Amino acid sequence: ARSEASITVQDILTASQLQLVSQHGYQCMSCCRIFPTIWSIRTHIKHSSQEGYSCKVYYHKLKNLWEKELKKQEAAARTV
Repeated sequence: ARSEASITVQDILTASQLQLVSQHGYQCMSCCRIFPTIWSIRTHIKHSSQEGYSCKVYYHKLKNLWEKELKKQEAAARTV
């Protein structure tokens, strides 16, 4: 089943933790635009399709990959 969970602030921060632009804002990992606040990038992701971007889809797919990886790690930990 496909997860339709909302993209959270923590998801955005996790995705962008390796970016060096944090002192200038937050970079969208999908379209590479930089936003001054975490709330502005969150709004951008939420409404990206209205702006002609597919950032929301990107972040949902990324979150699904993280969830799958976490489940794999949990399953591996149980079998050890």
